[in-house]
Amino acid sequence: MEWKKIVADYQQSSTPRAVWQIVNTLVPYAALWYCMHLAMQVSVALAMALSVVAGLFLVRIFIIFHDCGHGSFFKSNTANDGVGFITGMLTFTPYFHWRWEHSIHHSTCGDLDRRGVGDIWTLTVKEYLQASKAKRFVYRVARNPIVLFLLAPLILFLIYQRIPNPKASRREKHSVWWMNLGVTAMCAALIAWLGWKEFLILQLPTMGIAGTAGVWMFYVQHQYDTVYWEKHNDWDYTSAALQGSSFYKLPKVLQWFSGNIGFHHIHHLNPRIPNYNLERCHNSHEIFTSIPPLTLRTSLKSLSLRLWDEESKTLVGFSHLKRLQPA
Repeated sequence: MEWKKIVADYQQSSTPRAVWQIVNTLVPYAALWYCMHLAMQVSVALAMALSVVAGLFLVRIFIIFHDCGHGSFFKSNTANDGVGFITGMLTFTPYFHWRWEHSIHHSTCGDLDRRGVGDIWTLTVKEYLQASKAKRFVYRVARNPIVLFLLAPLILFLIYQRIPNPKASRREKHSVWWMNLGVTAMCAALIAWLGWKEFLILQLPTMGIAGTAGVWMFYVQHQYDTVYWEKHNDWDYTSAALQGSSFYKLPKVLQWFSGNIGFHHIHHLNPRIPNYNLERCHNSHEIFTSIPPLTLRTSLKSLSLRLWDEESKTLVGFSHLKRLQPA
């Protein structure tokens, strides 16, 4: 395939670029925690303002974690695993367990017959109409923006990530317990320094901002009206990557904080491309630049999309159901 030749030059990891990204991300994040601590002595509001910035840096830390999980951040697997564990501790995410679930997401994205792991719960119109009233209620609650972007991120990182998937292998399950131990030790150290009240005042908003931003990014990368979904027999990897993963064109500052992950069509085409090479790869050929972008404004439309309509092959809102009712 043509795209395989194009992306080959961009999947090479760069140790200097990776190290610099760690320095310009983790050092400011640590400094922000110290500044938030000092700000607490002056004003809680000032500390909360700084926590917004810290939350954005935590998103960038997660992208480093994400790249380590794909084995793309460093050339060395040992370096990827080591940095992956450290950044996983900062983001409350078990490294090997998440890596396993995320690999399933990449191999099943856009496949209607293989939904359910590492994705956002999505029903087809037919499935919703055939569902019980209880299931419909639960689905509507789960897809409510307040639940999806405010409550779900905290539940995901504070609770869900603490429990291994029963289908996970022994190593993945053990990674959850080791990460729980690491997170506990990190929190204990911060509480010893700050006290538990100040720790919670600073940690929860920082994690909340990062979680909301992260879930929104993941949501809009695969939940837009012209997204790609097909039955397994008709599913195609390249189409799922280029049509089922968005090009989210963000302002440069947000692109930096999100680690270029808005070039998600490139990432799904070849997850071995590190985040610091995604934009260059995107700009290298018209096969990529011809992908229509989503912007901050146009992406807001995704908030109203709830169901996959197999007839029109588009994501639709609940209002679409009214058109299906007999007159």
